[in-house]
Amino acid sequence: MNLPASIRIVLTLVCVASAFIFGTRLWNHYMYSPWTRDGRVRANVINIAPDVSGIVTDVLVSDNQAVHRGELLFRIDRERFDYALEEAEAQVALRKAELDNSKRQAARRAQLGDAVISAENREDAGSQALQALANYRAALAARNVARLNVTRSAIRAPVDGYVTNLNLYPGDYVTAGVARLALIDRNSYWVYGYFEETRLPGVQVGDRAEVRLLAGGPSISGHVESIAHGISDRDNPADASLLANVNPIFTWVRLAQRVPVRIHLDNVPDNLLLAAGTTCTVTILPPNRFSTQARTSHQ
Repeated sequence: MNLPASIRIVLTLVCVASAFIFGTRLWNHYMYSPWTRDGRVRANVINIAPDVSGIVTDVLVSDNQAVHRGELLFRIDRERFDYALEEAEAQVALRKAELDNSKRQAARRAQLGDAVISAENREDAGSQALQALANYRAALAARNVARLNVTRSAIRAPVDGYVTNLNLYPGDYVTAGVARLALIDRNSYWVYGYFEETRLPGVQVGDRAEVRLLAGGPSISGHVESIAHGISDRDNPADASLLANVNPIFTWVRLAQRVPVRIHLDNVPDNLLLAAGTTCTVTILPPNRFSTQARTSHQ
């Protein structure tokens, strides 16, 4: 069927205009809509370090095991700490006896007249009683520390979480303050979405967000908790003189910088496995906003 030339021209113009509009919207969506494939699942990683040094006698957890708060992770040989506690208790008994003796002497000399004892000896007796009291209090503090060391020889989980990358075995020597076990807090998972700076105008604190893991599975709902207010400028490092060291080379092709946006996960499906460090896609959903209260509370 032959159409008049005017109709064909109109149809051609309509097709071209539709393609232009569709292409423009697709370009704007790809370039400026608030979404990113560069998302990372994050969690609080607690470095478990013993408070005392010693030889590990028992490791009571296995790699990737789920543990509860207060659950015993490993033990340090407590024999030395038991001996130290016995010594501290003996010192307490000794200092208590010295204190009682000093108090009796000070009280007895305080009742004697000046013809029997000088005022100086009477003051010395009172000073000795005060010194004995200070020594007794110091012995009590040392005993409390010894008791604490006995308690701290058993290392327990501070939170509910997962043991990861376990590399601790009976017979290892652990040093106080040196981390030997990593524990991932199971209640602390969040997502960092690294959004290009051109997309940031469409992101606000409180906006609803949808997170899809690269591994698949159901999407996770969340909201924007905060937006980073600065990233490192690699083209302007400070030199030894603390002056700006500006790169004299300017490339014509400038890539958009990526700014971290923290996403709070509101509803994580029970059967979904979250692993810190895995990648995901983050999409900021259009209004309505998550809530005005959520936005104002984070600003």
